Amino acid sequence: MKNLLEIQQYREFKNLEVIAKQVVEGFITGLHKSPYHGFSVEFAEHRLYNTGESTRHIDWKLFARTEKLFVKRYEEETNLRCNILIDTSSSMLFPYKKEFNKLLFSVYTSAALIHLLSKQRDAVGLTFFDKDIGLHTDTKLNNSHIRFLYSRLQEEINTHQELNKRTSVAESLHKISEMIHKRSLVIIFSDMFEHENVDDLINALQHLKHNKHEVVIFHVFDSKYELNFEYENRPYRFVDLETGEVLKINPNKVRDVYTGKVKKLFEEIKLKSGQFHIDFVEADINEDFKNVLVSFLIKRQKLY
Repeated sequence: MKNLLEIQQYREFKNLEVIAKQVVEGFITGLHKSPYHGFSVEFAEHRLYNTGESTRHIDWKLFARTEKLFVKRYEEETNLRCNILIDTSSSMLFPYKKEFNKLLFSVYTSAALIHLLSKQRDAVGLTFFDKDIGLHTDTKLNNSHIRFLYSRLQEEINTHQELNKRTSVAESLHKISEMIHKRSLVIIFSDMFEHENVDDLINALQHLKHNKHEVVIFHVFDSKYELNFEYENRPYRFVDLETGEVLKINPNKVRDVYTGKVKKLFEEIKLKSGQFHIDFVEADINEDFKNVLVSFLIKRQKLY
């Protein structure tokens, strides 16, 4: 099972499609050796045969090898439409100027999800948002579209270093809700940090649910610094990446108050998401990314 350090090693390939393939293949290998081995992750161009359907496209050679009935799948077939939404505001660059940050985590795991989706003949689209919508594609299955998505993800991590770029998750989600016209699985990568009023965020998520979409939030954060505030006992100069505001403090003097408020905020978002049947997954950039891919597979199995 790949962890984040191993994912970072793939960056030497300089090709996000190659990285995604390596990551997913490692994940699938680990999946079959783990308690999650029961998941159906069928690749190639096959799907399991459903009782009662035509036997015309059954792959009998594969049946002879596996004693399972598989149907050959075709380019136009798709089971699911998935829209991947990535928060590209400046706060996602945290930890700033470090080897790995929240945006890179979101891009790499999104690339891995796109690889999984395309191999399972699912249509996928991509959206970047901050205070407004930076990119919004249709959901498609063809190879040229998938390559385009990889190229836009690659471009984002190559060029996105802009500070003072604010976000409005709630406002953006309302806009996106009106842009997705067919029932879809909507996957959101965001740190959710600008929400003092959680009700605004929940109302936006409800908008997606009202439009018949299934929603999964991958709450991206750095547990070491953002959640537990694990800084040394000395003065620091903290800079808000979205506003540029500067605060000079000793972390020890504010740690208890800070961590209490942040944990309360995160728990409130998690609780209210659950109340409205919205999947909420903690995506700590310091931990194994398998939680993201396993959570996706669980959701996909429930839907299809």
